[in-house]
Amino acid sequence: MTVLEHRPTSTRALFTRPANRPLLALAALMAATAVVTAVLAIVDPVQISGRNGWLKPLKFAISIGLYALTIAWLLDRLPEHRQRVGRIGARVVTAALVVEMVVIVGAVAAGTTSHFNVSSPLATTLWATMGTSIAAVWLVNLVLAALLWRSPDADADAARRLAVRAGLVIGLAGMAVAFLMTSPTPEQLDSFAGVAGAHAVGVPDDGPGLPFLGWSTTGGDLREPHFVGMHALQVLPLLAFGLEALARRVRALTNAGTRFRVVAAVSGGYAVLLVLLTLQALAGIPVTEPMGFLR
Repeated sequence: MTVLEHRPTSTRALFTRPANRPLLALAALMAATAVVTAVLAIVDPVQISGRNGWLKPLKFAISIGLYALTIAWLLDRLPEHRQRVGRIGARVVTAALVVEMVVIVGAVAAGTTSHFNVSSPLATTLWATMGTSIAAVWLVNLVLAALLWRSPDADADAARRLAVRAGLVIGLAGMAVAFLMTSPTPEQLDSFAGVAGAHAVGVPDDGPGLPFLGWSTTGGDLREPHFVGMHALQVLPLLAFGLEALARRVRALTNAGTRFRVVAAVSGGYAVLLVLLTLQALAGIPVTEPMGFLR
């Protein structure tokens, strides 16, 4: 049996390191934004593209808040001589995501769309600004993944280390799926109407969709693999910590090798799931037909 090793200063450092302060402020701002937009979704259910417009910033606020806390935790894992890079990364991520949320909330307040909107010079500029912001966030994640991959002492526990590395790599792939949404569809090229790009594949974006999430139930939707892949950042590390907690009751999990193999198997399955969801979306198969490939 092996003794589970923890980093007792991690939680404290999460809230005290200067590099984390912008991200924690961003998480607090997103929590407030989520509350406000949830209220607005009830009292002012403005309809944009056939859906309650305030649900979009609500979903983004929740996702960005979780992401900010996750990145703050990951930055804490960098060695001391890399903390300056971490501070820069935190500021870039915070600024980029604040810009994105300002554009999204502003668009809903104006009663229009933010994503894929190129109907005017202003709308095109805002959409391009959002794209630049997200590209910057993706690059910060890439740098963070490279730095953590090269830091052998980032964690003494192999399962935890694998969970972080796999979460970052799969998260990068999931975030990259968003770039597939930005190409104009054949219908948009044939009849331009101020929109370039779409979430859905084979059907209009404003068609029937899942409650709250809005993912298409009549065609493919690239938001599915984007969501699943991006949140590997949280799912896989939580799995590793969950296995450590279960080790107090399940004797087999006290063995570091066993926990490592479980994390490796789940990480591999998660990567395969991301690929399958992406292919399913690109094939125009809705999330409600998970066995559509077999038809």
